[in-house]
Amino acid sequence: MIRTAVFVVVFCLTLTAARADGDPEAGKSKSATCAACHGADGNSSNGEWPSLAGQHASYIVAQLKAYKSGDRANALMTPMAMMLDEQGQEDLAAYYQSQTLKGGTADPAKVDAGKRLYRGGNPETGVSACAACHGPNGHGNPGANMPWIAGQHATYISSQLRLYAAGERKTDKDQMMRNIASQMSEAEIAAVASYVQGLR
Repeated sequence: MIRTAVFVVVFCLTLTAARADGDPEAGKSKSATCAACHGADGNSSNGEWPSLAGQHASYIVAQLKAYKSGDRANALMTPMAMMLDEQGQEDLAAYYQSQTLKGGTADPAKVDAGKRLYRGGNPETGVSACAACHGPNGHGNPGANMPWIAGQHATYISSQLRLYAAGERKTDKDQMMRNIASQMSEAEIAAVASYVQGLR
C-alpha cells in the first residue's frame, strides 16, 4: 500500500514537472516570427541580434518575462514577448536550447587582452573575471541563471555591456553586471566581446 502511494506521488510529480517544461517541437512551430532576427535554428546572421541556439532555457524564459513585464525594454522584443503566455515562453526556450550554436571567431589582435580580462578581470579598476559567473568556457550556469555567452556575437555582447554600464539594462541580479560594466573601458569591452565570440 505504501509502495503504491509513493509511486502515485512520484508519478504525479513527474507529470507536473513535464507539464512545466517546454516542448521543443511546439517551440519550433512558435519560432517562425522569431526567425527573422534570431535565425530559423537560433543562429542569428546579424551581430546586432543575439543567437539563441544552445542558450539555457531558464535564461530565455527569464528574459522573455522581463520583456513582458517591462523590466527589460526593446522596441522589437517587447511586443513579441507580450504575445507569449507562460507555456509559449517555455516551448520557445526548450526549442532554442535544443539547437546547436555555430558561434564565431575572435579577432586575433584582441585575443590576449580579452582572455586576460575574461579569466582574471582587472583588479585595478574592480572589473571581475567573466569566468567567475559565465564559466571558463562561457557556458554559464543555468542553476544561477547565468547565461551561456560562448560564441555570441561580439557586436551584441558589446552593446549589452554598454547598456549595463549606462544603467539602461537592469535585469542583472544585485546590479552585478552594471557594477562591472561601468568600470570597463571601451577597449576592454571590445576585447572581451571579441574573445567571447570565439569561445566554444
